[in-house]
Amino acid sequence: MTSCQPIQFTPAWPHGDIQEIFPDVFFVTGTNKTQHEGVNIQTSRNMTIIRNGSELTLINTVRLNDEGLKKLDQLGRVTHIVRIGAFHGRDDAFYRNQYQSAQLWTLKGMTYESGLKSDRELAPGGEMPFPECSLFVFETSSLPEGILHIKREGGILISCDSIQNITATDEFYNQETAKSFQDQGLVKSANISPIWIGATHAKGPDFDRLLKTMAFRHLITAHGKPLKNTAYEQVTATFKRDFS
Repeated sequence: MTSCQPIQFTPAWPHGDIQEIFPDVFFVTGTNKTQHEGVNIQTSRNMTIIRNGSELTLINTVRLNDEGLKKLDQLGRVTHIVRIGAFHGRDDAFYRNQYQSAQLWTLKGMTYESGLKSDRELAPGGEMPFPECSLFVFETSSLPEGILHIKREGGILISCDSIQNITATDEFYNQETAKSFQDQGLVKSANISPIWIGATHAKGPDFDRLLKTMAFRHLITAHGKPLKNTAYEQVTATFKRDFS
């Protein structure tokens, strides 16, 4: 790991258990704390773990506590760390330090304030960290953002902030943030985040291209519960509602 200054890792905040939601596809929810314009914001965020043989790929990383790391190590060997969202990646440095032989993959143009450097660049049509995986990149976004597609189970999308599935605020939210999310109408299934749209200026044609080029039944996102079986239909309905 290359950096000019020692990197301060984000603490291991409270998180849930690692769950297997499809064969060799795992999911864990933890806490996220940020501050915006002097307001403390506390939500949940998710990490997806893909197992390929004995190798593990971590996507949308969430730092686990010591007990969580033991359970992670029981699944396999962390080999790849993948960042697909402009506003995520705060725990990439921890995992890159914890598993020093692991490769850090990022989209072109992604940087870290700490000076952490990626090992591999993710690009559409390029090499992927595990088999049956492909990459969709938003072309109209002002910041790098992607979605992974896994050709299993009828198609699984893994998104970061672009598409969320917050159907309820969970135990990792604080009371103020939970109320704010409800008041802003952010608690919706298969939601194209208006906050993310406002920050990146991404346009409807990207989502239209996603729906036309990616066949999928399921959605695993960095925020909210996994959406099984009806993801394509629900994302299509959201696209028509938001970009008609």
